[in-house]
Amino acid sequence: MFYGWKPYVPVAERRRQAEREAAKIRKKGGSLTPVVLTGNAIARTFWGKAWCENLERYSDYSNRLPRGRTYVRNGSVIDLSIEAGEVKALVSGSSIYKVNAKIAALAPARWKTLCSDCAGAIDSLVELLQARFSQGVMERMCRQQTGLFPSPKEISFTCSCPDWASMCKHVAAVFYGIGARLDQKPELLFELRKVDHTALIATAGADLTLGGKGPAAGRVLADPGLAEIFGIEFAGPAQGAASLKPKRRAQEISEGSVQDKAKRKRVAPPRARRTPPAKKRGSSTAGKKSKGVVAGRSGGAGAGHKDTQPKRTRVSKIVDR
Repeated sequence: MFYGWKPYVPVAERRRQAEREAAKIRKKGGSLTPVVLTGNAIARTFWGKAWCENLERYSDYSNRLPRGRTYVRNGSVIDLSIEAGEVKALVSGSSIYKVNAKIAALAPARWKTLCSDCAGAIDSLVELLQARFSQGVMERMCRQQTGLFPSPKEISFTCSCPDWASMCKHVAAVFYGIGARLDQKPELLFELRKVDHTALIATAGADLTLGGKGPAAGRVLADPGLAEIFGIEFAGPAQGAASLKPKRRAQEISEGSVQDKAKRKRVAPPRARRTPPAKKRGSSTAGKKSKGVVAGRSGGAGAGHKDTQPKRTRVSKIVDR
């Protein structure tokens, strides 16, 4: 040992030592949640990558982060737990070291502004946790000093190792381990900053109701599926509840389809029949006579020889006289 420094321990030996120490802790009834990576990448999702990139943008940590990446890839972080504003971890090195990190809570005014800027852009909790939102929202979340991720002045940490540096390799490994853990549970980032992540969804919903300015504003309430289920046409942001009309009536007016017209005809009440005026007395006989005359005339048109026969008879009678 030289000036309190322990000799270098190879990676394979550190892993075996980490497994032995982990077995001892489990034997005593303790539970461990190690950071296990698949492949060489530390983080694969938006939240995990954004956390790691946020660390690397600050020069305060630049000289210690590379050793931390090596440690976390080697499986040296044998336990890591994230709570509200605090991270506790065990890191296997020359010995097992305890790391404790504290993250300041997000200022209420800063969180309120962040929610307001993202209002209407996140429709559901699933979209938030899976980072299924626009590039603009991503940039707003990651904005330096005013975004969701902490700056160096908002972070404090301690390690039980003898390294007197501001950030030792064990602490750096823990911070990269946080990025890997956010791949699995992104909601832990909001818990770490002591904010309610559902506020982003609630703000989006309230903004939609009031006619929001985000890209998703009006999209949820004007969903054609909802209109079909409830049988009404949803009003736009500038319209009130009084302007809601039945969807079927709106389709009849706008489309004027033949089928809808037929439906309206069937639904319409039957027209009342006109009753003929009452007949006057004596008109029936006159009517019969008139019908007879008409019938006689029509019959004469079809057989003209019958009309001429009576005339010949009259002429013969006159001659006899």
